[in-house]
This record gives sequence, C-alpha cells and structure tokens, in this order.
Amino acid sequence: MNIALFGKNIAESVVPFIQEMVDELQNSNGVTMVYQPFFERLQGTIVFKQQPGLFTTHAEIVNKVDFLFSIGGDGTILDAVGLVGDSGIPVTGINLGRLGFLSSISKEHIIPAINAIRNGLYLLEKRTLLRLDSPENLFGSHNYALNELTVFKPNVMSMLTIKTWINGAFLNAYWADGLIVATPTGSTAYSLSCTGPIITPDSENFLITPIASHNLTVRPIVIRDDSEIKIRVEGKGAGFLLSLDSRIATVDHSVELIIRKATFKINLLRLADKNFFQTIREKLNWGLDNRNYLENS
Repeated sequence: MNIALFGKNIAESVVPFIQEMVDELQNSNGVTMVYQPFFERLQGTIVFKQQPGLFTTHAEIVNKVDFLFSIGGDGTILDAVGLVGDSGIPVTGINLGRLGFLSSISKEHIIPAINAIRNGLYLLEKRTLLRLDSPENLFGSHNYALNELTVFKPNVMSMLTIKTWINGAFLNAYWADGLIVATPTGSTAYSLSCTGPIITPDSENFLITPIASHNLTVRPIVIRDDSEIKIRVEGKGAGFLLSLDSRIATVDHSVELIIRKATFKINLLRLADKNFFQTIREKLNWGLDNRNYLENS
C-alpha cells in the first residue's frame, strides 16, 4: 500500500497521533511519500525511520501511490485536490481541525482506519468538480473547484449586481454582497452558512446561493450540473473578487465568467462503516436534544 502524505501545519497537541501514523505506515511493506513543504515543517518534530520520498507536484505522484492522506481539515483537502487532479488517486481526510465534513477520520481513529483500508473496507465516492472555463488561465491549470466558485464584493461599502444566465436563459440580476456556485460537496460549506440547502454528493446538481441578497424574496436555486452558467458583474470600483475554493483573484467588471462541470471527478475515500447522512447528523448535531442545556443556561 503506497501512501502519499499531504499537509500544511500541525499543532503540538496532535504530534503523537501523526508519529503513530508514520510509524504504522513505515512498518508496513508500502512506500511512503511526503509533500516536501510539509516534510520540512515536520523536521525536528516527527521521526521517520526511513527517509521518505518527497514530492511537490501532481506528476510526481501519478501512478506511484495508491492513496493520498490529507492531514488537517477540509481546507487541506481542497488544497490536495490540486495535487491529485485527474489522476484518480483516492483522497483520505485525516481530521485535525474542527467540523470536518470531508476529513472524516478523527485523529483517534487513524490506526483503525489504516487497517480498514488495508483490508479493503472502504468505498470511493466520486465527487463532481466545477470548472471555470472563462476567463482562461486566471488560475492556471488549476481552474476547477471541489466546493465552490464565489463572486464577492471587494470592500465593505460596495454592493454588486450579478447578472446570471443558465444555458443562455436569463436567471436573475442579484443585488447582493456576492454569489456562490456550489457543487454538492460544497453545499455543506460556504453555501450552507448562507442558508443554502444540503445536497447529497451523488445528486448531479449545482447550487446557486446569493450572499446577503438585498431582495429578501431571492433564494438559493438548484440546477442540473450539465448546465452552462454565465455571470456578468457590475458594481463600483475597478473590479470584484473571485475565488475557486481557497484561491482568490481580482477580476475586472468587463470580464464574463463561464462555469461548467469539470471533465473528471475526485475520489474521496469513505470507510465502509460511515455514510453521508451519518456524517451530517454528527457534524450538525441533528437529533441532539438540547432542551436540558437550554433550560439550565
């Protein structure tokens, strides 16, 4: 079992869990590779019994690893997507953060999870990505997002008019602080905090959610994910901000955005004893009786 480890930073409190994971992987017959900037941050903290292979690019892990372990939170997984790209390498999220919809394996369950993966007790969930087709090269070759594309205002004083078309048919002119185009995976991220609905990962939809709409009757809308979405933005100032997951760029008002579904999907590894509905129940505390807490507070 050949594993690539990807991460950014780790807190001192989780060092023992990461050391235990590294020891377990290096004691097996597989090959361990580590993202070089992450390896450099681990120096002096984590002991590697054998020098691991190092990588920094997508090409260096293609056809060389069976799984990529993303060590951190959901934001770390979003960064890992750029390294995995269209390779099909399954991404496994080790949650060292807080909520962790995508990073579903807690630090206390790393070793049982590794054993489950060794024994084939997992499923691969194919997650749809959206792609920014125009403007070209704004984000280089990494012009796709697992969670969402977001248009938002550049400062606290401005408001945007965001004109939106679906397959050439005019949808709406949103007067708002911004607009989110989310995948089903992204429906539990920024869109959820803006009152968007939760969509199951296999639903084959995109979700359009306004941010702080100035028209109270405007609500999120769900569309087919084979639709073409066109956006034009008007507002004061030189431009607006555009993000693809964690990457941000400033865009001129003259630029028209074209969004479509990406031509490939990302494989997220899920342990066989977990499912999407269980995850949202646990993360959002659905069904939890808080009445005693509220009465005593």
